[in-house]
Amino acid sequence: MNTDQAFTLLKEAGITDNIETFKRWLREGRIKATGFTVDDKALMRFMKEQTKLDKDEVIRQLKIKIKAKDEEIKGIEELHASSTRILIQQRDKLYNEIGLLQIERNHLKKETINLLKENIELRDELIALKEKFHKGEKDGDATHSTSMLSDFRQKLSISKKADEKEIFTAFKELLKIAHPDHGGNEKIFHYIKQEYDQFRNWTNR
Repeated sequence: MNTDQAFTLLKEAGITDNIETFKRWLREGRIKATGFTVDDKALMRFMKEQTKLDKDEVIRQLKIKIKAKDEEIKGIEELHASSTRILIQQRDKLYNEIGLLQIERNHLKKETINLLKENIELRDELIALKEKFHKGEKDGDATHSTSMLSDFRQKLSISKKADEKEIFTAFKELLKIAHPDHGGNEKIFHYIKQEYDQFRNWTNR
C-alpha cells in the first residue's frame, strides 16, 4: 500500500493522526517503506507493537492512578483514625466534666439545704427573741406602772390600794388646800402642782 493508505490506516487504528509523526517513523525505519510504498507486513507488525505499547502504557497509568488512590484512601483512613481518637478524648473529657459538675451540684444542693436549715433556725431564734423582748417590755411597763402608783400613793399618804382616780382626787384636795387664794403656801402649791402634772402626763401616756 502507499504511504497515504498507511497513514489512513494508522489514523483509523487510533495510533496517530499527526502526519509529521508518521513521516518521522518512516525516516527512522520504524515503518519499512520503499519510496511511496509501505511494506504491508511490516506495517502490521508496527501497529501490533504500538497497540501493545499503548496497552502497557494504559496499564501503567492505571497502576499509577490506583497507587495514588490507595495513598489517598490511606490518608483518609489515618485522618479518620486521628479524628476518632480526638473525638474519644473529647468525649471522655466531657464525661469527666459532667461527673465533676454532678458532684458540685450535689455539694451545692447539700449546702443549700444546710443554709435553709440555718435560716429557719435563725428565724425561730429571732421570733423567740422578739417575743421575749415584747414580754420584757410589757413586764417592765407593768413593773414601772406599779412603782409609779406606789410612789404617788406614798407621797399623798393615801391607801396602798388606791387607784388612779383616787390619786387624782387626793391631788386636787391638796392643791385646793395649798392654793394661795385659800391661805396656802405658794411654794408648796407649785411643788404639788408639778407632781400633779407629772402624774397626769404619766396617765395620758
